[in-house]
Amino acid sequence: MVNLKSLKIPTSMKETLWAYVFISPIMLGFAVFMLYPLSASLYLSFTNSDGITVAGFVGFDNYVKLMSDKDFIKSLFVTAYYTLGTVPIGTGLALIVAVILNAKIRFTTIYRSAFFLPVITSMVAVATVWKWLYNTDYGLINAFLMNLGLYEPPWLASDKWAMPAIIMMSIWKGIGFNMVLFLAGLQGISPTIYEAAKIDGANGLRRFVHITIPLLRNTTLFVFIIAIISSFQVFDQVFIMTKGGPAKSTTVIIYYIYQNAFQFFKQGYASAMGYVLFAIIFVITMVQLKISNRKDVN
Repeated sequence: MVNLKSLKIPTSMKETLWAYVFISPIMLGFAVFMLYPLSASLYLSFTNSDGITVAGFVGFDNYVKLMSDKDFIKSLFVTAYYTLGTVPIGTGLALIVAVILNAKIRFTTIYRSAFFLPVITSMVAVATVWKWLYNTDYGLINAFLMNLGLYEPPWLASDKWAMPAIIMMSIWKGIGFNMVLFLAGLQGISPTIYEAAKIDGANGLRRFVHITIPLLRNTTLFVFIIAIISSFQVFDQVFIMTKGGPAKSTTVIIYYIYQNAFQFFKQGYASAMGYVLFAIIFVITMVQLKISNRKDVN
């Protein structure tokens, strides 16, 4: 029997072996919970699987069918509407809040905590509370508008107001996360740059436009990419507040995938949608990075 202790293993190889031993639980979890589901869903996208009977291979039929699926195309437009409503406004407000809270004012820590608190709150809880706030009969928002003598929108009961209502709630919940990212970027800017600009006569607006925004370019790009990816994956608030209605006005692509997979039992078709969504997000991200690289070169 070979005595393992007597074997002369180089120190570098021992360190490598121990490194693999320590990372093996993470790699195993990644393989089981990431690689296998990705591979399985990719295979399902080429089948007519319903999750119950034996799946039959249909090739690219699911992807071809998507091109003529009016509900799928509408869900893409609804998702784009949500993205255009949340990302620019949410990012802009987060930047303004970060600039204000980066200044030397009293109770800064309390204000930062207050803005970040919605981020760590469960989306289910937040959506439930906002659904109550939007209620047309006893919601606080319409009660406030009524006291001011203003128009009281039907909010979640209207195909015109349902998506704006979800957008406002999503901006409120996500502003704290983006604020923290911008605060990290702001604290990386040397105060001497602002002091020199102030000595040269630049007011607060000029310092913001010509110093803050250019030096936060990489942070802003990162926030935009994360926000767009997140907006294309919106689901919880739609599921809790509107169930995709009224008149499918809030049926975003993830909710439509959920319907096909778990309500209509078209899991192969839903898997194809998931990979189309992945391709869309990938292309958008690559375009953003390409534009950013060109600006850096110029």
